[in-house]
Amino acid sequence: MMSDSCYESDNAEMVVIFGRRRLGKTQLVQHSLNNHDDAVVYQATETTSSLQLNEFVDVAAETFPGITEIKQNWEALLGYLGDQGAIVVLDEFPYLIDADASLPSTIQRLWDQRLQDTAGSFVLVGSSISMMEEATLLGNSPLYGRFTEKLDLRPLDFGAAQEFVPDDYTLEDRIFTWGILGGVPYYLDGIDLNRDLGTVLTEEVLSQKGYLHNEPEYVLRTELTDPNRYFAILTAIAAGKVTSNEIAQAVGIEGKQISTYTQKLERLRLIKREVPITEEKAKSRRGRYRLLDPLFRFWFRFVYGNEDRYERLGEDAYEAVIEPELPDFVSQDFEELCQNALPGLYPEKTFLDIGRWWYQEHEVDVVGVTTDGTMVVGECKFTNSPLDYGALASLEEHAAEIRWTPDEGGDVDTEYALFTRSGTTQSVHEAVSDRDDLQLFDLETLQSTLEGGPVKARHG
Repeated sequence: MMSDSCYESDNAEMVVIFGRRRLGKTQLVQHSLNNHDDAVVYQATETTSSLQLNEFVDVAAETFPGITEIKQNWEALLGYLGDQGAIVVLDEFPYLIDADASLPSTIQRLWDQRLQDTAGSFVLVGSSISMMEEATLLGNSPLYGRFTEKLDLRPLDFGAAQEFVPDDYTLEDRIFTWGILGGVPYYLDGIDLNRDLGTVLTEEVLSQKGYLHNEPEYVLRTELTDPNRYFAILTAIAAGKVTSNEIAQAVGIEGKQISTYTQKLERLRLIKREVPITEEKAKSRRGRYRLLDPLFRFWFRFVYGNEDRYERLGEDAYEAVIEPELPDFVSQDFEELCQNALPGLYPEKTFLDIGRWWYQEHEVDVVGVTTDGTMVVGECKFTNSPLDYGALASLEEHAAEIRWTPDEGGDVDTEYALFTRSGTTQSVHEAVSDRDDLQLFDLETLQSTLEGGPVKARHG
């Protein structure tokens, strides 16, 4: 979170704020400036450098009228504002770079030769993560090492996202909402959640007039010059094609070419390549891709290419098509919530790494390895049916195939965790009561842990 310290400092400050679109970067900066009347906030647009300079001067003159007498180039204008001790915010900084590729180098030279001797504060904000990295963060970038604060904005976590959700939502609906909208403030704050989930999805996502109906397409067409092949890749991943070969076959391109596209999508933080927790990402050949934004995953699985179908079904679309598949759809996000809760559920342990594991037909939803040689393995069931003994037996069978050696050597101490939406059968209940290495966690415990509350008693 931004603080007033960089604005109040007697020294020059340069702050870089970046993150994918819709996370509230602009609102965050505006909020931080509530008590400051010496700020120049310029939101760039896609236009020529000359027009950008004109617009910038018009905005700056509202607070610093003398700027109209300054030579109209970035070096002179920013240098003048630095001498005045101004707070200068350049929002959508990548648009400025598009119009004038020399701007980062100009700011570098200005910073090194003049601005550091002023009390000016400069805030560079951008949604194009790759361009912000190239201009400010990478070792060969012009502004590398110059910024005094860096804020890499990410989506809200589950606990923070609940601030947007009505109090009368059930735990199931909270997880469904999280599994569809995630932690993006623009989504959560932009629609009225004081309705049942089916109505929200029907009117805001499925309907062609909906607030979020075209959101993924808008973001992709903003970030990518030729998005069609990326659409095909994201559709394939949403449909369960998660390896490079599976995606390449689904899209119809050579396997060697797919990395060019997946790396771009990774840099945009739309997808992520995961490997089994016991392997190194750079060396593993068992990587799987997943969509990071739940709304994108929902859109590419249910909406893209199906608009006419939902128009025909009208109000019946949610009940007929979406609702039956929702528990399976959000199961991936439920697994991630269980992974995130692990340190809070086992506070006596220090986890070195937490994730998933798979090999051939074997797969374990939650695996956490600790400093004391313990491996916690978990099974997650977000179904309407109670978790039965077969699920526990399957977890034990798959976990037995995991090859992990503690740093200090010695035998691995395995503990088992069951995460369930709908309780368990009697046989599982009895096993939890009889065993010291087996714990059961319900949704209430999971929610309390993720929202920072006390961990409730584990149920046996």
